[in-house]
Amino acid sequence: MTESNLVTSINESLQLSIPSQAGREDLLHLLTTHVNNLLDSDFEKLVSLLYRLDISEKKLRECLAVNAGQDAAPLIALLIIERQEQKIKSRQQYTRRDQSIDEDDAW
Repeated sequence: MTESNLVTSINESLQLSIPSQAGREDLLHLLTTHVNNLLDSDFEKLVSLLYRLDISEKKLRECLAVNAGQDAAPLIALLIIERQEQKIKSRQQYTRRDQSIDEDDAW
């Protein structure tokens, strides 16, 4: 998986326009800024977004509890990145086709 795939996935899922050449640190910074904006201005949209991205509520609560006193935005941004990476890996794993199977026999 490349950083470009991750950025593309996050851009599509969150309707953002992070440059595809953004490195991991830039991605984390831009995503943290976006999450901070949502925390400040539209908390319901953030909750809806986390639900849509399938971020585990239990994992989110644990992460925030373990890191109590820290800024929540970078923690949430990291959870979003981790979840998007999991989705990409899962898609890659399950979309690989066995090249030894004849095209007519594949379903």
